[in-house]
Amino acid sequence: MDNGLELRDVRITKDGAPLLEVSRAVSSGEVLTIMGPSGVGKSTLLAFVTGTLSSSFEVTGGVFLNGEDITDAPPHQRRVGILFQDDLLFPHLSVGQNLAFGLQAGGSAASRRDRVVAALSEVGLEGYADRDPATLSGGQKARVALMRMLLSEPCALLLDEPFSRLDAALRAQVRDLVFARARARSLPVLMVTHDKEDASAAGGEIVTLTPI
Repeated sequence: MDNGLELRDVRITKDGAPLLEVSRAVSSGEVLTIMGPSGVGKSTLLAFVTGTLSSSFEVTGGVFLNGEDITDAPPHQRRVGILFQDDLLFPHLSVGQNLAFGLQAGGSAASRRDRVVAALSEVGLEGYADRDPATLSGGQKARVALMRMLLSEPCALLLDEPFSRLDAALRAQVRDLVFARARARSLPVLMVTHDKEDASAAGGEIVTLTPI
């Protein structure tokens, strides 16, 4: 698969016991949803894709991104972004500084500042650069976390139940924003969730994992 994210014959075991098996591909701009109960291995799968899986797991198969085998690449070279349940904003940095943290090294101070301002404008947070993250609402924090991740220019997006801590109305709003921004950048998206509404809103293929 030349454009998109592919999990090719991935099989994960722990202490000799099989945990999960999956072989799927998700095209650029599309969403692949992995569903299943807690403990079935959803977050373990994402850790494998990001290159952060504990060595206590044994894995066969591979991860391919835009046709390149990234299975053994170090995490910082994979160009894979991830959003978690928690926004993970740095409390000691302003909103603008949090966003600037996502930028690649280099460029003038003015150009970096312009990119931060543009990112805030894209999600309706104009003028928030100097704000303390602690003063933001849950939805605003989610938007800042999304744009910080996108400013790192990933080639794929992983979602680890990032909407689960938002109330129903805000959840739908943030979810739609995340999917729209990913489509606008033609990013393949791999989402893990146990929520049927999240899976339905994604609009792509749904794979349900069951304990092996």
